[in-house]
Amino acid sequence: MSECRENTKQVKDSAPTSGKTPEKVPVTESVEQEPTHRSGFVGIIGLPNAGKSTLFNRLLGQKLSIITHKAQTTRHRIQGFYSDDHCQIIFLDTPGIIQPTYLLQERMMDQVSRLRTDADLLLHIVDGWQLPDSSDIVYDTLRELKLPVILIVNKIDTLTSDKVGVAVDACLKHYDYVDWVTISALDGKGVDTLIGKVKSRLPEGPAFYSKEEASDQSMRFFVSELIREQLFLLYQQEIPYSCAVNITAYEEGEKMDRIHAEIVVNRNSQKGILIGKKGSKMKELGIRSRQSIEAFTGKKTHLELFVKVREKWRDNETFLKSYGYR
Repeated sequence: MSECRENTKQVKDSAPTSGKTPEKVPVTESVEQEPTHRSGFVGIIGLPNAGKSTLFNRLLGQKLSIITHKAQTTRHRIQGFYSDDHCQIIFLDTPGIIQPTYLLQERMMDQVSRLRTDADLLLHIVDGWQLPDSSDIVYDTLRELKLPVILIVNKIDTLTSDKVGVAVDACLKHYDYVDWVTISALDGKGVDTLIGKVKSRLPEGPAFYSKEEASDQSMRFFVSELIREQLFLLYQQEIPYSCAVNITAYEEGEKMDRIHAEIVVNRNSQKGILIGKKGSKMKELGIRSRQSIEAFTGKKTHLELFVKVREKWRDNETFLKSYGYR
């Protein structure tokens, strides 16, 4: 009996009724198609304290962006990677949108403006307790960016269903969103639904980064952010907003990392406040920062902090560039 052609199967009658040789019936085999792989860049924007960084960390399943109860904690645009077998989403956490009053804040808003060319999709996150109106500065930004936008109403864990509906309706009156979802970035409710909506709107394409990576930011960057987070948690009023953190030395060891960091202040009078009586505040800052860094790296850390005065560094182009604000 001759062989069947490629991609066919031979089918025999189980009980032939005559002495004839059963006919060979070619049956075309079904070929399973590979699932489509999608990838793209997704910017997260909103007013300060809307929950952008909390959502960013929730989406990635780990803490990459610092979080405090104070506004304008985020100064840099941070990339984090969500990857599975069929997609890679590069989420971009951005500073809260404000009207800048000094050069540092202008550079922060530049990070948002660059989304116009860097992102495929935007997520506009809104605090469900703070209903927007037509004068909301975020809507001006959305119109300038000219990208598809998914609305996210956050903090539904603290809202009644009626108030959630009111918040959604208020937002939909002011902008033509491509979709919307309600979530709690704090406990994760609705986040899986959000990820599904994001995936469906990404273009087809390969992964941009290794799927084993969580971010392309350096360890120096994350360490400086962890120290800056403790500045926001430990100090009051203008001090956290007047400080920059500059990692001047980072020596990685098998069991211990050795780090030197400068805390840069905007005025000489702020130096004493930062250090505290007999160095008490600086000591506490060092302890808290070291503990935070060790939790992040999984290794022991020897941390030395120094205070440096750079008069009006927030309005100095040279200083800003040297501290990573470009």
